[in-house]
Amino acid sequence: MRVNELADVQGRKAQYDHTAVGRWLRGQRPREWAVELVCQVLAARLRRPVCPEDVGMSRAGETDPTAVPLSAYIERAPAMWKADRHRPDEDRDPDALRGLSAVAAVWQWENPPHDLDVSHRGHVRVDDGDLEVLRGARTHYEAMYRQAGGPATHRRVVAFLNDYAAPAIRGSYSDETGRELLRAVGGVVAIAGICAYDSDRQRTAQQYFHQALRMAKAGGDRAFGGYVIALLVNQALHLREYRQAMAFVQAGVRTAGPHLSPALAADLFAMQANAHARIHDKAGTHDAMREAEARAATIRRTEEPPETGYVQPGLVEAQCAEALLRLNDTSAAQAYAEESMRLDAHARGKVHRLGTVARVALARGELDRAAVTTNLMLDALQGMESRRLHEHLRRVQRQLGRHADAAAVRDVLDRVETTLAMPF
Repeated sequence: MRVNELADVQGRKAQYDHTAVGRWLRGQRPREWAVELVCQVLAARLRRPVCPEDVGMSRAGETDPTAVPLSAYIERAPAMWKADRHRPDEDRDPDALRGLSAVAAVWQWENPPHDLDVSHRGHVRVDDGDLEVLRGARTHYEAMYRQAGGPATHRRVVAFLNDYAAPAIRGSYSDETGRELLRAVGGVVAIAGICAYDSDRQRTAQQYFHQALRMAKAGGDRAFGGYVIALLVNQALHLREYRQAMAFVQAGVRTAGPHLSPALAADLFAMQANAHARIHDKAGTHDAMREAEARAATIRRTEEPPETGYVQPGLVEAQCAEALLRLNDTSAAQAYAEESMRLDAHARGKVHRLGTVARVALARGELDRAAVTTNLMLDALQGMESRRLHEHLRRVQRQLGRHADAAAVRDVLDRVETTLAMPF
């Protein structure tokens, strides 16, 4: 019945019953889209990614997603970086991967086989100096992204991957150095994916995130893998794949295990709360919120890995405000939104939080406050290029538009429309 319901949501006709299930158990394989739906239903129940192999529905000769050798990534990744470097800015991405194709990388990260030896022989020897450059590059481009946005930063990150990271991973290194190298390159690759996501190039972002996850596995760094999973959760929410987002959260928590830092756990559960809110699951939302707040209370910044620096004080409160706003609990949403604004945030985080405060004020009919907050949001947005932040601004614009006749709203609405009209 659940398969039929999902098919109906996707605009397909399905009338599978116990007879059809009996045929599947005897080895018959349903149509490809039906296999994906079966896996989605089971993944939601089991709270982990499920592939056709798990349910005995793989096609003959189908490639096992867990069997992609590291050597293939060493060659494929630089080829993809090179193609991305020479891609015209105006090119549109193909649609993002959905269904089984979107979860295969998570499955591979979570399951054997593991890389027993990642050493490599090439023309250039990799040393500690190369590792420091790569780690420094991740920090540098992350800061640039926060200040200027993804579209402005993406091309620079990709150039670095081509000019520095590609020769390094094709160079000579021992197993020990290789694991540190792939972990460091994975950090830069993840930033490239974040910038592609912020530029609304979702398929490209997925490719980078999947590469980073594969490098996390090769590097043996479960904590870093959990961070990449968090990036995929965030993207799944954007793509409205809410149950997939929940399954990814569970995969991240389960597989990172004791290596999962409090900051990352707090963010994962806060995003899980948003996923529950978007399917109107009030109990699930509040359970995940409580877990996020409990994890946030244990954060010790000096003990966190560098990637979790984005989980700043107030981030969980802002996420909770968004979830509560989805549930139309505007009083609680206002309390969380106000608390998030009492805590410092980097420039990008500040824009997000101001947007949330403005939308909560509009939902409560507080037009003067909404106008003032939107003006502050526009001030903070100056100098940034970001399709995701512009998307947030459009949500504010739509709510403001419902009150366009109000004197408090007219001027700020004009300013919003001028900002959104600026190309980048």
